[in-house]
Amino acid sequence: MAEAERIIGTPDTPDAAGSGRERPGEDAAPGGRAGSEGAPAAGTGSAPAADGPRSASGRPRGKRRIAVLFAVAAVAYALDLVSKLIVVAKLEHHPPIEIIGDWLKFEAIRNAGAAFGFGEAFTVIFTVIAAAVIVVIARLARKLYSLPWAIALGLLLGGALGNLTDRIFRAPGVFEGAVVDFIAPKHFAVFNLADSAIVCGGILIVLLSFKGLDPDGTVHKD
Repeated sequence: MAEAERIIGTPDTPDAAGSGRERPGEDAAPGGRAGSEGAPAAGTGSAPAADGPRSASGRPRGKRRIAVLFAVAAVAYALDLVSKLIVVAKLEHHPPIEIIGDWLKFEAIRNAGAAFGFGEAFTVIFTVIAAAVIVVIARLARKLYSLPWAIALGLLLGGALGNLTDRIFRAPGVFEGAVVDFIAPKHFAVFNLADSAIVCGGILIVLLSFKGLDPDGTVHKD
């Protein structure tokens, strides 16, 4: 949560002076001055941000990144929703389908817990957490200028919406619905495409954090 608060609290326009943050691909001019009067030297221009072009005011353009976020989320959500509809219609109350022998099966299971079947006694809590994740992502979206972060947050958003839809609309009731899981590897918990999207998005966020890349496209130095 501390990392999320630090990221959300970053200013819209990164401060280049003394903040310990820099935009990838920008090199300071020798002596910290681009020219004798502080303007770029003749014949040179300020280096564009590595993660996208900058507007005339110097602010990075983020609309394309927001579009990527929602496009990835829409694809992840649609794949999860369609797969669950097929599983409920064709696989539920039927024998499992072997995909790779005993190593991988498709088996319809209703899961009242969190991802991979954990914590079945806390369905309402997991519903609230999923809703909170969506709110946090919505707040980050207004400062989103990084393509990798857009993909990661899109995966998280699509996965959270997929499982939240189950918890709201499926039995036994609103906010207590059981999630449809069907991917059953051998010696592992049964999960669905929404769980996969959440895990992949989380792993990508961890990698980006280790690299020091923030959602606004800047690189912070610890």
